[in-house]
Amino acid sequence: MSPAIYAAGALCWRVVDDRIVVLVVHRTKYGDVTIPKGKVDPGETLPQTAVREIHEETGLRIGLGVPLGVSTYPLSSGREKIVHYWAAEVSEKAIARSSFVPNGEIAAIEWVTIKKARGYLTYERDVEILDAFDALVHQGITSTFALIALRHGKAAPREHWDGSDAARPLTERGVKQAAGDVATLQAWKPKRIVTSDAVRCVTTVAPLAAATGIKPVRDHGISQDAYEEGQPEVRRVIGKRIRSRKTAVLCSHGPVLPEIMREIALATGTMPGGYLNDAADLDTGGFSVVHLSATNPASGIVSIETYAPVEVRS
Repeated sequence: MSPAIYAAGALCWRVVDDRIVVLVVHRTKYGDVTIPKGKVDPGETLPQTAVREIHEETGLRIGLGVPLGVSTYPLSSGREKIVHYWAAEVSEKAIARSSFVPNGEIAAIEWVTIKKARGYLTYERDVEILDAFDALVHQGITSTFALIALRHGKAAPREHWDGSDAARPLTERGVKQAAGDVATLQAWKPKRIVTSDAVRCVTTVAPLAAATGIKPVRDHGISQDAYEEGQPEVRRVIGKRIRSRKTAVLCSHGPVLPEIMREIALATGTMPGGYLNDAADLDTGGFSVVHLSATNPASGIVSIETYAPVEVRS
């Protein structure tokens, strides 16, 4: 059996005259109306693909919001196509900077109401993605932000290190993990980077800081030293990040990550559960994206995505 084809896209939305409108594309070749998406390029992660494809098809540069679901369907070739979708709020700045012109693939792009889109889209599978977004709208969840809990890259083992634990450096593999995470993390357009002051964490976020121009904030409160001394300040750090309602990357350590997840749940009134431990159980260089509503704090954690590290090749 031939391997499945993976693709990714986004349901782009914005508010016009106090109404939510979503973006649909009219495809030239197929003569249909659909949600913008495209196939994964070699070496890409699905979030990277979604951001790239939206820009290529619509001229819009976006940051991803909450995941909306997965469509699976057979192609005429007999292969299966699996498409992952996210919501994506489009800013006025992105609209003004759009580079779209009709081309051989997309004849036109159109902003329509959710109601019109429901009867407009050619494929029922697209309507299901639209319905998932509409369900969030009815819950008062439109604008969202994410707290991204990142575990530092692979570090030199304690037993092979003569200096302080906080001074342990990344291994060559850890350096590759840190570099490999950058493109995927950028898909959510982080605005802040907060890191433990341990060398292995500071080094892990360095490539992301260089790519985004964001200066990392070093905070001993989410360090392993503070945790082992019984004086972590995770609640303070998480509270500040939630109040700011801006997407942030928080780089910390394996033992501290469950506390980070727990404090996010407590700060948003979310019921605890095993899912929090699952989200905290990360390999080195892995991260979990915790989506929160900026418009309805009472909604708690909206969803969590977890990603393994991608190690760049030398």
